[in-house]
Amino acid sequence: MEDHFSRPKSIGALLDQTFRMSKNNFSTFFMIMLIVIGPIVVMNAFISFLTGSSFFRDVAGGSSFLEQLSNTIDESTYGTTTLAQDLGTLLVGLVTIVLYPIAYVAVIYTIEAIKNQEEYTVGSVIKKAFSRFWPIFGSSLLVSVIVFGMVFVPVLVISMVTAVGALIHPIIGIGMFLVLFLAVGAVVAYFLTRWGLFLPAVAFEPCAPGLGRSWNLTRKNFWRTFGIFVVIGAITFVISGIFDFLFTALLGNSVLYSILINMISIVTTILLSVGYALIYFDLKLRNDGDDLMVMIENYESPNE
Repeated sequence: MEDHFSRPKSIGALLDQTFRMSKNNFSTFFMIMLIVIGPIVVMNAFISFLTGSSFFRDVAGGSSFLEQLSNTIDESTYGTTTLAQDLGTLLVGLVTIVLYPIAYVAVIYTIEAIKNQEEYTVGSVIKKAFSRFWPIFGSSLLVSVIVFGMVFVPVLVISMVTAVGALIHPIIGIGMFLVLFLAVGAVVAYFLTRWGLFLPAVAFEPCAPGLGRSWNLTRKNFWRTFGIFVVIGAITFVISGIFDFLFTALLGNSVLYSILINMISIVTTILLSVGYALIYFDLKLRNDGDDLMVMIENYESPNE
């Protein structure tokens, strides 16, 4: 086992290891993502082309560049969509639920091989991930439904309560919205963090859907896990936002925009998946005594 996997790490050390591993093994991770998630990129581009988007540049009208940019953003955010576009979005969403977890698990298996100093190939880790297809798919679908319910139902309740409060007084409505929004957000963030490591649990252990295993792993490590998720998520959000704005300004809602923004998404997904895997291995080390096993192996090895 490599030395930097043999001891629990601080948040800063985990973040440093995430960036270092992403950079040192970028070609491998990128190839995994391209093979597994690539069909989504092609599907997105094909649907954009079929629904009338120009290939190179598709911007809204305007008398100046800034006005065109503003109108393009408004059109993509608030503009009406056709039935074909809605069906295409639904299809891409369904395929995403299927393929993205497989890509994450393939990266996790790669990091496991690096940790154990084992030989691997891109094809072998992808094949290994697909060998756990049904537990991964079923667990991911269940968690998606749970998350949808945790978000959708509170949004309805908050909307109704806020509307009632606004009828009494606008300030009361705003106050009730802020209090409920923060309270629900805190509860959702707590459960998502405690359940968030279900995927590597399902990948390595016969415990689908893995929610209980994730709950045990994050016990007494909520803030550490939550902090790493927030930092890595914020970094990838900023990177995606910058490139999204840049590509929108230059290309509008064109097919080329769709391809490029999806390629950026692949890069940020690499960062997320590597950090995700390292969090799992670190918590497993803390909870399961893997570091003690390493010490025993290191102690016994000179006598062999």
